[in-house]
Amino acid sequence: MEPHLRRPTRRACERCGRVERWDDDVATWRIASEDGEKQVGSPYCIHEWDINGRFAPFEEAV
Repeated sequence: MEPHLRRPTRRACERCGRVERWDDDVATWRIASEDGEKQVGSPYCIHEWDINGRFAPFEEAV
C-alpha cells in the first residue's frame, strides 16, 4: 500500500490568533469565521502558523 498525502485544512497563528481554512474551490487559504465574526487577528502580525515539524503529512493508506 502506498502512503496517503495529507494536507492541513485549518491553521491558526500562534501570535495573534488569526484562523484560516483551506478553500478547495479557489485553492487558497481563507480567513475563518466563528459565530459570524471573521478571525482576522492582527494585520501587522508576521504570522507564525501552528503547522510545524510535528505535522505528519504522510499516513498509511487503509
